[in-house]
Amino acid sequence: MADDVTPRPDPLAALAAGAEALARGADLDEALETLVGAAAAAVGATSAAISLQDPDRPDAELAFTVGLDEAAQADLVAAVASPDHPLTAAARDRAEIADAAAVAYPLIVGRGGIEQSLGAVLFVWAADKPLNEDQAAFLRAAVDLAAVAVDRSRLASTVAERSEWFERLAHTDPLTGLANQRTFARVLELELARAGRQGSEVSVAIFDVDDFAATNESGGRDAGDDVLRSVASVLAGAVRLVDTVARLGGDEFILVAPGSAGSTVARRVLDGVAELPEIGGRRVSVSAGVARFPVDGTDADAIIAAAQSALERGQSAGKGSLETAAG
Repeated sequence: MADDVTPRPDPLAALAAGAEALARGADLDEALETLVGAAAAAVGATSAAISLQDPDRPDAELAFTVGLDEAAQADLVAAVASPDHPLTAAARDRAEIADAAAVAYPLIVGRGGIEQSLGAVLFVWAADKPLNEDQAAFLRAAVDLAAVAVDRSRLASTVAERSEWFERLAHTDPLTGLANQRTFARVLELELARAGRQGSEVSVAIFDVDDFAATNESGGRDAGDDVLRSVASVLAGAVRLVDTVARLGGDEFILVAPGSAGSTVARRVLDGVAELPEIGGRRVSVSAGVARFPVDGTDADAIIAAAQSALERGQSAGKGSLETAAG
């Protein structure tokens, strides 16, 4: 067979192109395609493919290909389902696997002294094409760079997920998943400011679980936590999209409802809680107090105090009672 005289990219230029794509923060697929495509061209490979190992799945899956049309891609997807396919075996065994016309390299990174497989890269030639030592070393370097790219992308995703988780923790009650007191205070101030500008109303309702201490004593802390989570679930399901519910702490919850519908929403909560099954051998009920801005107060402290007073009157009237600040 005649020698291939088609000009090829310089291997160093191929690595430089891939490194530049990574350094410039390109999308992972774009960076890998640039790197692997340049590497394939530098050694005369007609196609290449990458499989990636999802941490939540047992097997590596085909991520993308270079130099294959749709039909060939579909054939490769079916082929890599075989455990003996070079791309699959290289990722699984963390080993280089080669034959006369193809070679697969595992994507390996080390962390804490332990090697992890992130997938594999496959290079394919149209006919038998043995690699010399320099070409093989070049491809291994390109694959190592690809492994760094995949690892960096996953670390960035992990950092983003953790940041989102901590942000969520900062604004939610860990037991119930509702907003916490700090978040509620900010929302209430914003709603009061908006209502003041627009000349509208805001309702605030405070809910307290009836005989919560008795539930804790008879059923233990687990039963008490179950009560709080169940009440929180009813609250979350009963309110409108514009409403905000939070846990104040202990067995108290609070609602801010733009407009004058606070009493209606509060009644819906009481009725929903009343339908809960027994927890710890006891029926669950809540009492509520509702106050409105600006009728019952002109700032957050005054509105909350008015709702708290209404709640105390409701508790005096009996379990499952609802009272308004206006009486």
